[in-house]
Amino acid sequence: MSKALLIIDMQVMPFIWKDYGGKPLYQEEKLLENTKQLIDNARKANSPVFYVMFTERQGSLRSENEPLWQAHEQIAPLGHDPIIIKYYADSFLDSELNHQLRDQGIDTLVICGVQTEYCVDTTVKSSYSHGYKVELAEDCHSTYDSDHLTAEQIINHHNSILTQFATMVRSSEVQF
Repeated sequence: MSKALLIIDMQVMPFIWKDYGGKPLYQEEKLLENTKQLIDNARKANSPVFYVMFTERQGSLRSENEPLWQAHEQIAPLGHDPIIIKYYADSFLDSELNHQLRDQGIDTLVICGVQTEYCVDTTVKSSYSHGYKVELAEDCHSTYDSDHLTAEQIINHHNSILTQFATMVRSSEVQF
């Protein structure tokens, strides 16, 4: 079994939205702490760490290499880490993700990131549909309160329904 860590959309924008009239990302410090732990454990086991980066078209502050596009500085990639550019909630759609995973012989994905009900949910399901074994770090994905549900309710709901597609694992218990 060959396992990789997929970090989804852990870029500057979700973390600073609250500073510009948006809502705060739920438990963002815990999210960063748990992500750092996953990265450290993956690196110790020589497992690849893939950074999946939501990207807007040229001319946006969220286009490739622009300030809001960058990975959060606390979990920034190293020079050898694969960076996957994506334009959709599904990390596989029109991206190099599947090709790069197959080239490295990866069959199992540990997934973490933002936003729970969008890119994380979609990528977990797509990973499963692409034939990967999936482990969702149940305490290492986040979102914002919606008009109808709290972020905690959204996360708990997705953790319960995504068991159809992934094994739920606490960050501290993930084995690479």
